[in-house]
Amino acid sequence: MRSTRLVLWLSFAICAAALQPAGAQYDRADSWRTEWPLTNFSKRNVALDEIESIIPKDAIQSIDEPQFISADKIVLEGRPSQRKNKRRSRGFSLSERDPVISVDINGDARAYPLRIMIYHEIVNDTVGGAPVVITYCPLCNTGIVFDRVLHGEPAQFGVSGKLRKSDLVMYDRGTESWWQQYDGEAIVGAMTGQKLKRRITRLESFASFKRRHADGVVLVPNDPRDDRYGRNPYFRYDTERWPFLYRGGMPGGIEPLARVVVVDNVAYSLTRLAKAGVIEEGDIRLSWRAGQASALDTEHIRDGRDVGDVVVQRLTAAGEWEDISYDVIFAFVFHAFNPLGEWRL
Repeated sequence: MRSTRLVLWLSFAICAAALQPAGAQYDRADSWRTEWPLTNFSKRNVALDEIESIIPKDAIQSIDEPQFISADKIVLEGRPSQRKNKRRSRGFSLSERDPVISVDINGDARAYPLRIMIYHEIVNDTVGGAPVVITYCPLCNTGIVFDRVLHGEPAQFGVSGKLRKSDLVMYDRGTESWWQQYDGEAIVGAMTGQKLKRRITRLESFASFKRRHADGVVLVPNDPRDDRYGRNPYFRYDTERWPFLYRGGMPGGIEPLARVVVVDNVAYSLTRLAKAGVIEEGDIRLSWRAGQASALDTEHIRDGRDVGDVVVQRLTAAGEWEDISYDVIFAFVFHAFNPLGEWRL
């Protein structure tokens, strides 16, 4: 019921936005200035009509004071013998297959479960002494971590309630500039043209994170009474034929909502990688293993179909493999933001 209400409400919002009369760029900015008094709309590098107003600013609330517990204290769903210990995890549990965004900075390893991120989209945190912002856009399946430092000072980011090419548009609370989550570039406001530095992360199962980081910690809800976490408000989204709230062209030879692994400017079909197990191309190696549930499939995330864990590494001059940045996203997203990109289908 909760997911049905969300989809209906968002559908109404996008229809209402589409029915607004077309006008000059500055007319559109005028309609936003009451809500965005600090935003410098005269400075931008995208057309304002590419940006969809979906919900009010901060209607989706970022997590600004994240709380964590040790990974070994998380109660595993499906383990009846551990239910009596649920208090250890403040009422929060995960399945071994639960997807998490993981980051390790200066030996501080943290996991951010998508069952929480799907409702908040942004977490302002400090990991290993580095101020970072953890971001997740469910409509694109983009989970990315950036440094949140602007002009040498930590910045706070929030959810603008806007989308561009179906992707999350963030804003910084200092200048209220708008930032594209996909590439971390400011597209409207005083910070236009600035880019956030990206951190190396993995999108992996909780079990994989625990194997790699026995002493790691996991984000838990600030309110342990909140029972929505674990339910997917985008029921069956990643098996739809068309992306939600997207206007634009589609890639050829692959379904729009098929997952691809993006490395630099190249997209590899996840289906192809899963069949091969390992793909090596030059000094890049992609590997896949079963064990991660889709967060955007069934009503309960733990029951989502297996999309597997992906690891992408580069061979160093010393002959060792090291993690590099990559994304596991939908094919339409790569097509939208990388129109000249290469495909490996």
